[in-house]
Amino acid sequence: MIAPEQTETKVKCFHCGDFCPDTSISEGDKFFCCNGCKTVYQVLNENNLTNYYNISESPGPAQKGSSNSCFEYLDDPGIRKKLIDFEDEKLTAVTLYIPQMHCSSCIWLLENLYKLNAGVVSSHVNFLRKELSVKFLNDKLTLKALVTLITAIGYEPVINLDAVESKTERPVKNSLYLKLGVAAFCFGNIMLLSFPEYLSIDVRETFYIKVFSYLNLLLSLPVFFYSSSDYFISAYKGLKKKIVNLDVPLSLGIIVLFGRTVFEILTGTGSGYADSLSGLLFFLLLGRLFQNKTYDSLNFERTYKSYFPLAVLKKTENKEVSVPISSLKTGDRIIIRNNEIIPADSILFNGEGRIDYSFVTGEATPAAKVSGELVYAGGRQLGSAIELEVIKEVSQSYLTQLWNNDTFSKPHNMEGSFTQFSNTVSKYFTWAILLVASAAAILWFPDYHIAMGVFTSVLIVACPCALALSVPFTLGNALRILGRNKFYVKNTLALEELAKINHIVFDKTGTITETGISKVSFIGKPLSDFHTDMVKSITRSSTHPLSKAIYDSITKAQLLDITSFTESAGKGIEGIIYGNSIKLGSVKDKKDVNKSTKVQLEINNEILGYYEFSNAYRQEAYNVISLLNRNYKLALLSGDNEGEKENLLKLFGNKSDLHFRQSPEDKLSFVKKIKSGGSKVLMVGDGLNDAGALSQSNVGIAVTEDISSFSPACDVIMEASVFNRLPDFIKLAVSAKNIIRWSFIISLSYNLAGLSFAVEGMLSPIVAAILMPLSSVSMVLYTTAAVNLAAKRRRL
Repeated sequence: MIAPEQTETKVKCFHCGDFCPDTSISEGDKFFCCNGCKTVYQVLNENNLTNYYNISESPGPAQKGSSNSCFEYLDDPGIRKKLIDFEDEKLTAVTLYIPQMHCSSCIWLLENLYKLNAGVVSSHVNFLRKELSVKFLNDKLTLKALVTLITAIGYEPVINLDAVESKTERPVKNSLYLKLGVAAFCFGNIMLLSFPEYLSIDVRETFYIKVFSYLNLLLSLPVFFYSSSDYFISAYKGLKKKIVNLDVPLSLGIIVLFGRTVFEILTGTGSGYADSLSGLLFFLLLGRLFQNKTYDSLNFERTYKSYFPLAVLKKTENKEVSVPISSLKTGDRIIIRNNEIIPADSILFNGEGRIDYSFVTGEATPAAKVSGELVYAGGRQLGSAIELEVIKEVSQSYLTQLWNNDTFSKPHNMEGSFTQFSNTVSKYFTWAILLVASAAAILWFPDYHIAMGVFTSVLIVACPCALALSVPFTLGNALRILGRNKFYVKNTLALEELAKINHIVFDKTGTITETGISKVSFIGKPLSDFHTDMVKSITRSSTHPLSKAIYDSITKAQLLDITSFTESAGKGIEGIIYGNSIKLGSVKDKKDVNKSTKVQLEINNEILGYYEFSNAYRQEAYNVISLLNRNYKLALLSGDNEGEKENLLKLFGNKSDLHFRQSPEDKLSFVKKIKSGGSKVLMVGDGLNDAGALSQSNVGIAVTEDISSFSPACDVIMEASVFNRLPDFIKLAVSAKNIIRWSFIISLSYNLAGLSFAVEGMLSPIVAAILMPLSSVSMVLYTTAAVNLAAKRRRL
């Protein structure tokens, strides 16, 4: 038997490792934080799969926030057809997205589904993409039963509207990998065949010399015609538009290297430069891979479809059926249960509405709704089930129209400043090099061999390969380091923009405050230990979110027996404990201009005070904001009321711009306004209400508790756990910018020095060809080492 791990008076959940609020939920000597974790353990124990807990300590995902999802919609033929990958008379294959998987225990359990149900033929995990591929027998298992089984063990798949409408394989960009592989293979073999020449070994057999040379020429063909093709195409397209980009001089250098190699080998005048050609392409393509490398498991381009559920319960003739939300029409009656999202603008028809709009508007306090009131799409019901009547289709709802607004989109055809600078330099650089090479050849023309040697030496040594490598290797390595620290940047352009920001705008709810956590404080007469025990006991019996928050806020109390208990919708809860009456309910204070949430406490018909709910700020928020305040202008945009203004003034200082009750349009307008004034804006937010501002800012950072969960469209996804490192992330971006500037200076200095020797005829083509890959290697080493050192200084 395994004894529960204890810390002071707290006990850790055997399944997920979270601390248990008490020891009331147990199975033998094992304690659990909630009934969900206990149920998962029981399922695994009944099927002899408890080895799951031996692979790693407390491996299971927490079940406290798990929803009691209904999967009837998976029996719909239309939805089922879009979800499955393959189906025949006997077998069905499907791939499901499982964001909860996080360790080897998760993989082991999910790949042993066949032990839980004989209908599962096989199951395989793609851990990096958080995907589970399952094959099952049609006569023993249905898609609905499979998803229900996976959910029962704590790994509920994410199945939303966007997942169904875009159920297509992501295009696999194999072309770059193939070109890099070809260049690497040819580079290695050409160097191997060239060793006698490198070591000045006298190979007297002319036959072997010719064989090695022709083999090198043969190996250089796929490098020139296949691996180099992207650079030729880019150069051609640029010239066609009368633009000389960086690929023009690169292509010219590649052509000269290949042409000189073919000429020397076929005429027997030399061994050519096949090694330099293949080495150059290998490093260039490696740099491009670094630059194009992104986080395939993350989605930076989000729409409302990624947030909305796939189906909803529709009420027809006293019967509830699950239907896709895309089929909802005006007048339909729908049922929304606890923690479910409202998919369309509706009128509340029956039940007590307590709608959380924090992700849509930024308002932290849930809105109370009664029958006849309008409820907007995107809100989340907290509490018992409610019945709604749809007044607008999903595509016409307020949230959908807001998301589809053209002003919320960001142009995608922008080039980074360093790319623009490189293209500007190359425009003049190419003509200058051609002029210098031609002039030098003319001066040496009486001697044809020397003239041609000087001409090719100038073009080879001046090839801007080091210049081309500095940007992708610097920014690519910085992206890798930031990603390792849970700060996922969309691309190198976003990283360049991050280095230039001078104005930072914060959202409040969910960004500088803890998501889903409220600070609960009691205001009124001092409570005795017995009164505190009474409050803890009665709130434990309630399903209301505010009751749960009060229950969680009381850490030291004894649970008492309740004689009677009543929970009235819209009024509160009441009961009898040891002959004493207790009531907890909402209180409306007309003098409270900020309309903060309060729950009144009454014991034995005497009002003792009320519990007040306020935002819980991240512990590291003060330090982060104070550090950023030194070098940047700061602003706060909140959809919430001014109830936290005093606390925020202490946090941001009087110089900062604080704005409250901001709609999504207001946030968008504010960002546009300061951008028009010349500011480079960084927007930090987390909800749908921030989507417009995130898109219009120079850089938008979405803060999320889990990178696999929903977040709005953005340039950067940052895990909330590393919010305290935000100043360090920005500093690393600035350091990367400075490293690139220095690499440009070093590269240009090298080119000028090499040119002076080449023009004077002191640099033979073979020496120039050796120096070129050496300069590439040295540039890669410099940029990589410099970025690693900058990161190490900031402990990243």
